[in-house]
Amino acid sequence: MWLKNLTLYRLPQKWSVKADDLEQKLSGQPLKPCGGFQMESLGWTAPRTDGPFLHNQENHWLVALGVEQKLLPASVIRQATEERAAKLAKKQAHPVGRKQMRDLREEVTTELMPRALSRRRITHGWIDRKAGLLAVDSAADPKAEQFMETFRRAETDLTAPRLETLRSPSSAMAEWLSKSEAPGKFSIDQDLELRAPDASKATVRYARHGLDGRDIRDHLSAGKTAVRLGLTWNERISFVLTETLQVKRVTFLDILKREDGGDEASDAGNGVDEEEKFAIDFSLMTGELSLMLADLVKALGGEKVREA
Repeated sequence: MWLKNLTLYRLPQKWSVKADDLEQKLSGQPLKPCGGFQMESLGWTAPRTDGPFLHNQENHWLVALGVEQKLLPASVIRQATEERAAKLAKKQAHPVGRKQMRDLREEVTTELMPRALSRRRITHGWIDRKAGLLAVDSAADPKAEQFMETFRRAETDLTAPRLETLRSPSSAMAEWLSKSEAPGKFSIDQDLELRAPDASKATVRYARHGLDGRDIRDHLSAGKTAVRLGLTWNERISFVLTETLQVKRVTFLDILKREDGGDEASDAGNGVDEEEKFAIDFSLMTGELSLMLADLVKALGGEKVREA
């Protein structure tokens, strides 16, 4: 299991919950199947099959929020409603009114809901106890906030705001692009999105394209801001940094090299089972991400201190 998109939250310094206590709280709010007339169900599930609700490994915790949703396409509801409206109009000898149509739609939805198919998705959350960070594996803000709202219901004393840095990612990315160089262990990749700050929101995107050209500096001089920039840290992790300090499309380059080199087959030959492999991979992933995020915050001028 590899984290792909990180929305970052700062845990409070005095948050001293123990792993066993949090495990008990999460297990008390498990994911349950949607009821007959329920469109969505949220609850916690085990990050590993048949494992505990909290995976605890060297001060790195992994939790998993499960969401089950009923799939009831709007086109199906519309078609069934129109068919029922046509029969009703014929019966009453005049067209169906707006209120009648609304009532028919609700009636059809209620009847179809128990027969709707369900799908599940899992959103993982990684807690770095030493760094005091919580990272939600989600590229979209609504899903990250859904995770945090559910997590706060389980851990009622928790206040965890979004991580903020002294420098905005946009201004830092613009400076790095103008210099064609990123600070420290970071290097600039070949993905970029620039956007005009005015109402037009005119956008320029570069994919797999060199970013040291004159045209990019001209766009920046014209007032466009950098909203996404591809970066590589220490030649080990590539990712895309956004204007809101989200870390997206995380790729572990050393892992790709290892898999290309056939180490997976070697692991199997050495008798490494799935549980052991997961533990090794999780330790490697969290260790690398912890160092990378610390360097990223430093490159953005350090963390913004919040008032108590």
